[in-house]
Amino acid sequence: MKTPAKKGAEQARRNFPALVEQAARGEPTIITKHGKPYAALVPASYLGQNTARVDIRALRGSGKGLWGRSIKGTIRSMREEWR
Repeated sequence: MKTPAKKGAEQARRNFPALVEQAARGEPTIITKHGKPYAALVPASYLGQNTARVDIRALRGSGKGLWGRSIKGTIRSMREEWR
């Protein structure tokens, strides 16, 4: 994968057809807004790659104690806080 070029949102809007052609040739582009990455224009062939999926069941028990002794009690106190 090539190092993606960076374009501002306005510049990308003005040059969108050319960026789409570049993506079709395998040249990705990062679209930024105020210097921060907002989107990526990549070839369609990139979709589906690196789609490592995590089985949600593997997370079971990872939040133990996060809500205190009683989840029900914690939620009740949060609701009462906003009344």
